Amino acid sequence: MKYKSVFDIIGPVMIGPSSSHTAGAARIGRLARTLYGREPKWANISLYGSFAKTYKGHGTDVAIVGGILDFDTYDERIIQAIDIANEHGMKIRFIEEDALTDHPNTARIQIGDDKGELELVGISIGGGKVEITELNGFELKLSGHHPAILVVHNDRFGAIASVSNILAKYEINIGHMDVSRKEIGKMALMTIEVDHNIGDHILHEIEQLPIVLKVTKIVD
Repeated sequence: MKYKSVFDIIGPVMIGPSSSHTAGAARIGRLARTLYGREPKWANISLYGSFAKTYKGHGTDVAIVGGILDFDTYDERIIQAIDIANEHGMKIRFIEEDALTDHPNTARIQIGDDKGELELVGISIGGGKVEITELNGFELKLSGHHPAILVVHNDRFGAIASVSNILAKYEINIGHMDVSRKEIGKMALMTIEVDHNIGDHILHEIEQLPIVLKVTKIVD
């Protein structure tokens, strides 16, 4: 196995006792915040498996809320994240789930306000690394450790080629691509992890494609 850095072995710089239950949880929460694009007014956080059993002792609760507040894993404000969220008027509810999941460290986060909602499922796979496995009902695989774009589009032939051609024109190399749809011919989600951050002018060009409904960027 190859490691990019020493932090892949000893874990990330973080607040809390556990890279899986604290740092990973914070990253899941922060990815939810990034994808939502703003601070929500409420959050329902469902915890499964090991998360549900140990979340208070390991700081999983404050870590997820800290992530939703856009705090990084090493931000000391994570310790007071729930109090800070309350001060901001955010309503938070934790739900301990009994259902079995594919991974023991699983969280389902629902956040929203009067303008819209977002729901995602994330797993903490160890060493502070995470994967997002579901977003608003779409199945996907997003690590959050590489620059990425999420493209919501109409499920039409040529959609993947149209987006890929724009990335190729600007010499953007695709490291991983995943496409998910709920129903043939309806809405679909393209998840593309790349080697370098993508400029806003490239995102704008993708957004102008007739089949594209929305583009969201995740910066490494």
